[in-house]
Amino acid sequence: QVQLVESGGGLVQPGGSLRLSCAASGFTFSRYAMCWYRQPPGKERELVAIISRTGGSTNYADSVKGRFTISRDNAKNTVYLQMNSLKPDDTAVYYCYANGVVDDYWGQGTQVTVSS
Repeated sequence: QVQLVESGGGLVQPGGSLRLSCAASGFTFSRYAMCWYRQPPGKERELVAIISRTGGSTNYADSVKGRFTISRDNAKNTVYLQMNSLKPDDTAVYYCYANGVVDDYWGQGTQVTVSS
């Protein structure tokens, strides 16, 4: 059974940091590019960051460049999103997404709220 389980969300003050984790199981993690998406309240889901299968290549949305870092540990079947200098506009449900050649999978999401 395929599972992507996000954790690490919560309430943080502006300027603070959070580290999201996404633990994968039920598929060959190292064969999938991994992404973080987010969906702010009342808005559409948007791509935040993507990391290649080996971790050698990453890309970010302009809105998070220089503040967020995506990484992965293929030995632990886990992808991470380090979020620094958080802003209220970063408030959203954050989703982990596994992008394969023939199939893909979504996690259930974790809430991140940036507020004073």
